[in-house]
Amino acid sequence: MIKVQSEDFDISEETRKLCKGRVDIGAIVSFTGVVRQAKKNVGNDSRKLLSMRLEHYPGMTERELARIEQEARCRWDLQDCLIIHRHGELAPGDNIVLVITLSRHRRDAFAAASFLMDYLKTSAPFWKKEKFTDRSDWVKAKEKDLQASKAWQRDDVAE
Repeated sequence: MIKVQSEDFDISEETRKLCKGRVDIGAIVSFTGVVRQAKKNVGNDSRKLLSMRLEHYPGMTERELARIEQEARCRWDLQDCLIIHRHGELAPGDNIVLVITLSRHRRDAFAAASFLMDYLKTSAPFWKKEKFTDRSDWVKAKEKDLQASKAWQRDDVAE
């Protein structure tokens, strides 16, 4: 299930709805991403993050997230999966993303959740702009996140 929305989500409620009536699962893995109070050092000054704006193309974003969710379902034995990603103006402390994977066994649930988050962090069609008191900067994927995402493309990745 894919949800792209501006509204906040309730982690417990989303987990409860996804698992309601299920007796075929042995593992529930969830990850919640939150806007952190980043500081950027510029010379002798330190700037605090005021907000982060997430933009996307409606329709295209949902199709791409559905595609990557389907890939996770093909790679691992998942009973179900949920991806919620927010867009719009978010403040430090706000929820950004929720990924929940349900499986019979923990290894599948953990691997699928990691795979999905690595994709969301590096390749999902969202554009992030951090707003500071004196300027705004577009966010680029970090090298360590790109390397983690690339690892899923190799044949020797332990699944």
